[in-house]
Amino acid sequence: MNLNDLSQYVGGDLSPSGTGDLQAASGTLRGQQRVLRRLLTNPGDYVFHPDYGAGLPQYVGQAVDLSKIRALIRGQILLEDSVAKTPAPVITVSPISGGVGGGIAVSIKYHDAATGQPASLNFNVSK
Repeated sequence: MNLNDLSQYVGGDLSPSGTGDLQAASGTLRGQQRVLRRLLTNPGDYVFHPDYGAGLPQYVGQAVDLSKIRALIRGQILLEDSVAKTPAPVITVSPISGGVGGGIAVSIKYHDAATGQPASLNFNVSK
């Protein structure tokens, strides 16, 4: 079954398609957008799903416990149906020095559950 979501990255707007409709995301892109949304959403932000989200932005400006953040990311992404449980995702978290409050750089390599193909996400969380 091929599911579609509206294509939207956290903090961005919905995009029009070439035909004037709203652009859809499916397959690996859909999974990447869902993983990113889950990781950047604070628990409690969704009224009807108070446990949804990892809340990574709350770690900016704090002492970085890389193993704690890596475990949080692993637990959250495995809740997404698009992330295969095996092989296990490879998650790298490193502090970003400099700037106000620093931040963290995240790299996630996983396999798409539907296709079995490798997928990756790389993003920074900072102020």
